[in-house]
Amino acid sequence: MNTPIILALLALITIGIHQFFWKIAGVNQAYGPSYMIVETLAFGIVAVIIHIWQSHPFTLSTRMIWLAGLGGTLSGIALFSMLLAFRLGGEGSILYPIIGLSVMISVILAFVIYREPITYTKLLGLGFGVTSIIFLSR
Repeated sequence: MNTPIILALLALITIGIHQFFWKIAGVNQAYGPSYMIVETLAFGIVAVIIHIWQSHPFTLSTRMIWLAGLGGTLSGIALFSMLLAFRLGGEGSILYPIIGLSVMISVILAFVIYREPITYTKLLGLGFGVTSIIFLSR
């Protein structure tokens, strides 16, 4: 197995656990903005540790600063929405599959912006993914 696949699997596991923590926070009636601040601080600490460990100077173009800011804003909206959904009694077995459909947006954007090829095999895989999400949410 190659390194990008191993890293993707690590991300899969850690993001899955991370999203499950949202359910725990919602069930325990955590106040969304407070939870988000602590989570953001932890995220920032990890970023600083990695930055120091790699001994790389801080460099980011103006365009990437705007992109990172927009990404952070969208992540904040997504996190708050999910925390509130769980706090209001939303079921993980329904909400997580809906979040899983976000892969469709990423695939469409990759096709439109980067002209990544969409083959029949990829379409079939996405179809299976959507079908599984529909089954999971029932």
